[in-house]
Parts: sequence; structure tokens; C-alpha cells
Amino acid sequence: MSSFKERWGIQSNFQLTIIIVVFAITGSASAWLSKPFCLLLGITKEDLGLWFTPIRLLLIFPIYQVLLVAIGFLFGQFSFFWAFEKKMLRSMKLGFLLPKENDSK
Repeated sequence: MSSFKERWGIQSNFQLTIIIVVFAITGSASAWLSKPFCLLLGITKEDLGLWFTPIRLLLIFPIYQVLLVAIGFLFGQFSFFWAFEKKMLRSMKLGFLLPKENDSK
């Protein structure tokens, strides 16, 4: 567990617990919120058949990204989750979605 904490730059077991709780809440909330979003957009299983699940998963992805940072903020871990988010988006070649970094610091 110490290598895990070191790799993520986590200072204490309490911070690690909060981060795990944030990941759990975010995953559950994004899955739960995808249903109303599908209904809002008119996406139904009857209309899409086998394509419903992949489309719903694609819909969950941006919901998850926003909720991760927002819930992390509420739990006092904004800087950790913002850095995590940037690293994840860059690794997925979606770094163009992020604001430009100021190199003149």
C-alpha cells in the first residue's frame, strides 16, 4: 500500500480512504445519472437494441469526469483529482480538452 500512496503522492491513510470513497461515490453516481440523461436525450433500449449499452457507457464517461473533480472538491481533494483528471485525459490523447499550461512560472 505504501508504494501506491507514494506513486499517487498521498500523505496519509486518511487521505487514501477519502480518495477511495470519492472514486466509489463517483462511479455509482455517474451510472445512476446516466439513466435520466438517456431519457432526456431520447435514448431508449427499445430504439437502439444492442447499441443501447455501448452508447450509455459513452454517455457515462463525460459525466464521470465532471463528477470526479466535483466530488473530489467537496471532499477537499480537488488538487489530487484535477491532477488525476489531466493525466488520464492526456493518456487518452484528449489533452486538447484541457486549458493550456502557463510555462512562464
